Amino acid sequence: MLVVPPGSGIVHQVNLEYLARVVFNNEGLLYPDSVVGTDSHTTMIDGLGVAGWGVGGIEAEAAMLGQPMSMVLPGVVGFKLSGKLLDGVTATDLVLTVTQILRKHGVVGKFVEFYGAGVGEISLADRATIANMSPEYGATMGFFPVDKVTLQYLKLTGRSDETVSMIEAYLRANNMFVDYSEPQQERVYSSYLHLDLGDVVPCVSGPKRPHDRVPLKDMKDDWHSCLDSKVGFKGFAVPKETQEKVVKFLFKGEEPAELKHGSVVIAAITSCTNTSNPSVMLGAGLVAKKACELGLKVKPWVKTSLAPGSGVATKYLQESGLQKYLNEQGFNIVGYGCTTCIGNSGDLEKTVGDAITENDIVAAAVLSGNRNFEGRVHPLTRANYLASPPLVVAYAIAGTVNIDFDKEPIGVSKDGKDVYFRDIWPSNEEVAEVVQNNVLPEMFKSTYKAITTGNPVWNELAVAAEKLYSWDPTSTYIHEPPYFEGMTMDPPGPHGVKDAYCLLNFGNSITTDHISPAGSINRDSPAAKYLMERGVDSRQFNSYGSRRGNDEIMARGTFANIRILNKLLNGEVGPKTIHIPSGEKLTVFDAAMKYKSAGQDTIILAGDEYGSGSSRDWAAKGPMLLGVKAVIAKSFERIHRSNLVGMGIVPLCFKSGEDADTLGLTGHERYTIDLPSSVSDLRPGQDITVKTDTGKQFTCTVRFDTEVELAYFNHGGILQYVIRQLAAKQ
Repeated sequence: MLVVPPGSGIVHQVNLEYLARVVFNNEGLLYPDSVVGTDSHTTMIDGLGVAGWGVGGIEAEAAMLGQPMSMVLPGVVGFKLSGKLLDGVTATDLVLTVTQILRKHGVVGKFVEFYGAGVGEISLADRATIANMSPEYGATMGFFPVDKVTLQYLKLTGRSDETVSMIEAYLRANNMFVDYSEPQQERVYSSYLHLDLGDVVPCVSGPKRPHDRVPLKDMKDDWHSCLDSKVGFKGFAVPKETQEKVVKFLFKGEEPAELKHGSVVIAAITSCTNTSNPSVMLGAGLVAKKACELGLKVKPWVKTSLAPGSGVATKYLQESGLQKYLNEQGFNIVGYGCTTCIGNSGDLEKTVGDAITENDIVAAAVLSGNRNFEGRVHPLTRANYLASPPLVVAYAIAGTVNIDFDKEPIGVSKDGKDVYFRDIWPSNEEVAEVVQNNVLPEMFKSTYKAITTGNPVWNELAVAAEKLYSWDPTSTYIHEPPYFEGMTMDPPGPHGVKDAYCLLNFGNSITTDHISPAGSINRDSPAAKYLMERGVDSRQFNSYGSRRGNDEIMARGTFANIRILNKLLNGEVGPKTIHIPSGEKLTVFDAAMKYKSAGQDTIILAGDEYGSGSSRDWAAKGPMLLGVKAVIAKSFERIHRSNLVGMGIVPLCFKSGEDADTLGLTGHERYTIDLPSSVSDLRPGQDITVKTDTGKQFTCTVRFDTEVELAYFNHGGILQYVIRQLAAKQ
């Protein structure tokens, strides 16, 4: 077993550049490479022609214990690409366009295969960027078959000529190799889409969802529309009279500074989505270089960072001489891993944070990540835009998203002249030349030759000889979870829900970041209270992501997103709810504990795309620990539905055209869901009746999609099922 130590990069990028085989050679037996991973962006490897997708951590844990994975045979969407990208258009612009098209088409639970002559016109790194964002457009995977471009990339990244020849021969012999120079056979798909690459324009996505694409030329108008519109995915409801206010303050108490609505306070080149792509990384370096030469400088109160997904990016940025210009603009390398994209940007400087909170400023973050859901990037940035690395640099220099790059200057040169976006933006030829000269096979070979040696901190970790883990009751990072308390060898059988209260009533697009945040721990939260009671100073809170080994903290962090919108609160935003029996407004954790102590079940009502985003198993483990027995939604994202089943929570879908609002459900009712007492009387996709104490009743579809999932439910969850299976063999 190869263990890649922490600090080596982001796993998906390491897989792309080093680990993936494409074709396995197991002592002369050849077969296609495939992978499942515990992160939804495992799909990045589909760009290399390897079938791969993400699963929930719960499902992966079961697989590691020998449990096979089950899935419903997916439909396959054929996405035809034609033409070429225009000058000045990046891979990020392409992927944001593809994401919008596919999210609109509806591809949850489906495979997407890209085909057509246009595929041959885009680089392997560009394909990997598109494949990486499969979770954002909802697909199980976005697949690119192997062709000559794939083989060239394998050689570039240090795979041997012999290995590459074997891969090509095997795939050609099995009709799995595509040669775009030859006439193509028409393929049969479940449905079809087409995009002319020449129609793609520079763009960003935001301010709150990855598929809300905004062409760059429309950005200023769209921003003003967001300020005007009511609070929602495209709205902040800022009164007209305050939209132009300027907040002046002293940065660090010394330097005069100012913020407005739309001021950029975080600019981050981050995430495997883009940092694996030399064209956009070196493009960012060229933008920084041109800006430096003209005398432009990022304002010091903009928090800038650069976190490549592997050490290779550092090598070619340094080899090209462009890293020094990025450093001058504040984009110093902060590490190799997930940073701002997952909420690990760290605190803003105190005077900046105070200026935002005390004046209710809608501050902005611009990042080259894949997700920008509310509360994910940073608690104080309500507007978060996904953009290419070169655009991240451009917006950092401009200092605001409230700008028309075509008409307004981005800054003033050292000669006192206005500098426009076009003056610092590199041509495709400039980018291609610097890529050609500075991205070299030896960089990949030397980086990955050293990867297995680890680093001093990792190598010096003490490892106990015992096979059983010794729990430390004083640890606030790792705590023994209660999943198996009271467990017997006999499965408990299916559980219905009797007179349950509604813990939370949600609208559409509640993401796993809303359900189980990974970012900073708010000082007023139940998790913070728990830590302080155990002597942990607020400066040592760290993040939910870093403390995910402690169920006590993660249960308290469930539904703790500060931007969550619960209909029970009548428009109030934040991590609270109404305890229905008493009418009290409490934190979600406190309300859940009150229900549990009274022996009362709870359910959740939700709209479309419940559980979209990360494949975060705590988004199912947390609700289970809070006592949630069922979630009734219009639709679920694939991985989250699977995770709910894995934790014994019943996923139910409203019938088409119905939801809580159309049925007149307020969330103040009590809900009864009668299920058969024997699992043999249940079947996948069965309709059942939900009754309320007000006399209303409605039909839902139970989203156990396979017989295997019914078996998990019968056992109380997937882990209980696997443990009973293993124990029975002893």
